Amino acid sequence: MSTAQQEVATDYVNRFRSSQSEIDRRYNNVRAAMEEHGLDALIVSGSEYSGFEGAIRYLAGFLILHRYAYVVITPDSDPVAVFPREATWVGDHSATFLKHRELPAHCGEWMADYLADKGAKKVGIYGYEYIINVRDYSALAAKDFELVDFDIPFDYARAQKSDEEIASVRHSMDINKRGVLEVMKAYEPGKTEAELMGVAENVFSAAGCARNTMDMVQIGPNGSLLPQMVFPSNRPVQASDGMMYGLEISGEGGHWVEYSRPLMPNGMDDITADMMAAQQEFHELTREHMKAGRPADEVHRICMKPFVDRGYRSGHVCGHSIGMTMIEFPRIGEGFDFILPENMVCSMHPHVMNDERTHSLYFQETYRVTPDGGEPLSGTAIVAYDGSETELVPL
Repeated sequence: MSTAQQEVATDYVNRFRSSQSEIDRRYNNVRAAMEEHGLDALIVSGSEYSGFEGAIRYLAGFLILHRYAYVVITPDSDPVAVFPREATWVGDHSATFLKHRELPAHCGEWMADYLADKGAKKVGIYGYEYIINVRDYSALAAKDFELVDFDIPFDYARAQKSDEEIASVRHSMDINKRGVLEVMKAYEPGKTEAELMGVAENVFSAAGCARNTMDMVQIGPNGSLLPQMVFPSNRPVQASDGMMYGLEISGEGGHWVEYSRPLMPNGMDDITADMMAAQQEFHELTREHMKAGRPADEVHRICMKPFVDRGYRSGHVCGHSIGMTMIEFPRIGEGFDFILPENMVCSMHPHVMNDERTHSLYFQETYRVTPDGGEPLSGTAIVAYDGSETELVPL
């Protein structure tokens, strides 16, 4: 490798690379959760599906370009990064901060044999419900292991973000805000839904987000939004349309954020305006009550009251923990009594609609949990835009 090639490779590896103290913090927390649940081993899985690659980034520093990967953790041995052999040159494996790396032809068989040799009996799996490759799971299930769903305990172990992680979150938010603003600035009737989304995607690509974007749009007639979130089409937008470009990204540091604001060039109709008032009340309550020490379900009950009082329906949970995986536990919703720690990061995105399903209003904002309440990381107001703006409205 030439000197120039080495410089390029080194720069790639070192950008946003976690410090050793941060890596140790993560593994100490995960191993403590393993001990609490009596695990002999933990398999952490990730796949290239947008938003589901983050656990591997968190524990190995590797950004999955294609296919899938694993980290295998035992109480006393060095963790092992496991990649499929056919993906040897897919992604830069030199970016992986784990020293022990394996590239077997069949990851599941290799992990099963490795853990059997270690005498493991109770094996947790992160990604048990959604992520793990079926072929690899089948190989593990064929052995005499007690396989345990470890999705929630793993996410709880990484819910509290370090100062290094918070810096990465803020970097991602800066990018996300630029994308939203550029869509507003580019808006004019006659442009297509997809053309406007392309403006945001250009910002994200230029900022190094790579494939880590999850973009969708809500559209509605005459200053309203329909409940369904869809891919943007080549339909030309009209001045009377309501638009919500829902943009979720992670920057080079790997931490996801969610941020969006509605675009209503001709204003909102009466129902949507009432939903906007409820959204503003929701976010005021989030800033006040998303405090360290509060249970997640309690925050949910308090903050959703403006919608409940007005009789609006919720399309899905009002928020969730967010990190290197787009959607992490706990949900900010019923049944999650997890106590929010300081520096936890949550996406709050109430998706509400009327009983007739003719109107909806969706907002995305990312918050940091503090002792005094939720810090909205965008620092911008909960307002609608008309497309004439040249900057975002500050809080």
